[in-house]
Amino acid sequence: MPSSDNQGSPITFASFRRPILSIRNDQVHSETSRDSTIHNLESFQKQVFAQFHNLSAVNPDEFLSISWIRKLLDAFTSCQEDFRRILSNNKSQLSKPPANRLVCEFFDRAIKALDICNATRDGIEKIRLWQKHLDIIVSALDGRQRMIGEGQFRRARKSLMELALLMLDEKDTGSMFSHRNQSFAHKGKDHGHRPSGHSRSLSWSVSHSWSASKQIQSIANNLVPPRANEISATNGLAVLVFTMSFILLFVLWALVAAIPCQDRAVLINFAIPRNFSWSAPLLSLHARILEESKKRDRRNSCGMLKEIHQIENTVHQLTDLVDSTQFPLTGEQKEEVRVSVHELSLVCEVCKTELDPLERHLKEVFRKVMSCRTEGLEFLGKATEP
Repeated sequence: MPSSDNQGSPITFASFRRPILSIRNDQVHSETSRDSTIHNLESFQKQVFAQFHNLSAVNPDEFLSISWIRKLLDAFTSCQEDFRRILSNNKSQLSKPPANRLVCEFFDRAIKALDICNATRDGIEKIRLWQKHLDIIVSALDGRQRMIGEGQFRRARKSLMELALLMLDEKDTGSMFSHRNQSFAHKGKDHGHRPSGHSRSLSWSVSHSWSASKQIQSIANNLVPPRANEISATNGLAVLVFTMSFILLFVLWALVAAIPCQDRAVLINFAIPRNFSWSAPLLSLHARILEESKKRDRRNSCGMLKEIHQIENTVHQLTDLVDSTQFPLTGEQKEEVRVSVHELSLVCEVCKTELDPLERHLKEVFRKVMSCRTEGLEFLGKATEP
């Protein structure tokens, strides 16, 4: 996308107050309505800054962990709910150009976001599959329960080999889950009831050729800050739509970077605009994620999630130990096994407790994006009826 990376002063709705308030009275409901809209738009921008500032301020131990990703999704859903509310309160403005075009473009991006939510859900399921092998490894090599003998090492070696195959980057062959990607919008044994009136998924499956990185890039394409005439003509709503579109893009990018996803990539071509009140925390987060991606031990990783990084490191250590160890074990070898198994058991416990809440957060993102899109398209359809 064309770079919006400029050095202008930060954009706030205060700077739009003059052109907005100079619009003729017959183009808006009332002076009070305009002031209320401007206040809501300013509050929205402040919320975006606060949410992502908190995310950017976390220490390295928490950054890109499952708990951090959950906070990222929480931040998104909070912004999305305010976005939906402001749109709902300004329906008369949205039925007019260019606001109707900008909102329709956002809803087109939302369809692609639903695909990414479903593909990321499969990535969570993939981690659960790894976890079954990790549990076997921990059980086999846990010296607190029994003496570790050759039989336990053979059992651990078998699971380590199977796990290594599962953790290979499958971007060229497609994820094993891509054959049938169950959408959040479908009823499953653990996903409750379908939403009334809109039970058919907008995003059901992805093919072998589907690419998370290309999907992110297509969302980023043509996403540029609104022009001054668009801001004036939409009573400032153009900035609202652009901000929410960019937050959608950024959150999906971080999600795909962190969690195993079909043909995932970090180096997607999009620039963070510098002249918005929320630019600073996103610039900080963007730089931190890119820095993590450049680290040698994460370059070929299945995902940048902290827990995946820990699993990969510990599995590598245990594989070297299992392949090189001869019996009887020396005291040093026993200690190395004990330490590695303890580290692996800790990360397994985190996955057991955190993956289900993460999936629920992701489901909530899916639902909110889909319901906002459905509600908006229904209104726009009615607005165009004769």
